[in-house]
Amino acid sequence: MRRKSSMKKIPLVSLIVLFLFGLVACTGKKETSSVGGGAGPALNIGIVSSSGVDDGGFTQDCYNGILAYTKANPDAKVRSIKEPDIGKLIDATAQIVADYDVLVLPGFQFAVIGPVALNNPDTKFVLVDATPRDGDGKDVELPNVYAMTFKEQESGFFAGVAAALETKTGKVAVVNGIAFPSNVNYQYGFMAGVHYANKHYGATGAIVELPSYAGTASDGTKVGGNYIGAFNDQSTGKVVGNMLIAEGVDVIFVAAGGSGLGVLAAIKEARDVYAIGVDVDQYDEGVNGSANIMLTSALKVMHINVTRQLEAIRNGTFAGKNELLDASTGSTDYVKEPGRNQLQSSTLARLAEVAQLLEKSEIVPPSTFSEGIIPTNFPGL
Repeated sequence: MRRKSSMKKIPLVSLIVLFLFGLVACTGKKETSSVGGGAGPALNIGIVSSSGVDDGGFTQDCYNGILAYTKANPDAKVRSIKEPDIGKLIDATAQIVADYDVLVLPGFQFAVIGPVALNNPDTKFVLVDATPRDGDGKDVELPNVYAMTFKEQESGFFAGVAAALETKTGKVAVVNGIAFPSNVNYQYGFMAGVHYANKHYGATGAIVELPSYAGTASDGTKVGGNYIGAFNDQSTGKVVGNMLIAEGVDVIFVAAGGSGLGVLAAIKEARDVYAIGVDVDQYDEGVNGSANIMLTSALKVMHINVTRQLEAIRNGTFAGKNELLDASTGSTDYVKEPGRNQLQSSTLARLAEVAQLLEKSEIVPPSTFSEGIIPTNFPGL
């Protein structure tokens, strides 16, 4: 029999409160009010990387995008997960995915996250430098994955022009981590920038490559350049830096993640050798006693785009898609602010000219996936 008397004594308002409380309890996720202007629940955010969020470059800039969001939304939670073994990153992500509302995944190695994302539709993924692939290795767009990639070749082009115009020995180089598409983009863009400056601005920059550190892309393509083979190997980075300096190189574009700190260490121990930073403004990394080794930095503006996606998740406007970002969106650039670069005024003027041509696509530097476009033959050269 039903116990009718107890139900009759509970006011209707109380029943409604109890019902709503039961709904919240069953969701498994705590709903909280917005503190920073967002309309949705507080986000539990994870960022997974091999280099950590204090690498002074790529991953740290992504993390800064998260910090900007949490500053405006202090009810959000964030945790950094570091897995130095790149081969274990996907497994490490799969093990924690259910604990987070959104995972920020910096690096091309996360391209194979597709199956994990498909199996966890309630978790949002923000990929940086990669587009998701399905189980067959094909690029796909997924409703819970926003994937941002960049035209790093544009940022690299700025670095190449600057290096060719600033070198005193006539020898320049680029050092990368692993021959992922984003790194090869930087390399090809740099090389193209050197050739452009030689042809149009009277520079005489020669690009130095060490055969023992030549890169090989994932599809087996030989890309040359100088590749350390890791993003967290400072000791090898220093070896490569010293070898290039011994060859007479006096300007090095360093695009190697944490490994690049080793290259910077080699430069600091040398005389009259300078670096060009990557991804973020690395001027502070260039401090060397009372001097500074950093000429400028080639920028890939990730933090703003990471923040935008977290805001979209919170306010309900998030849309899964693969997006390529470039100079026209302010996502590729170089450091030009006074006190944060050591470029000659003539170099800054020429970089400003180049920036306008890139925005109009009158210069199209080569990239990893360019068909028939190479550093010595590209539109605008």
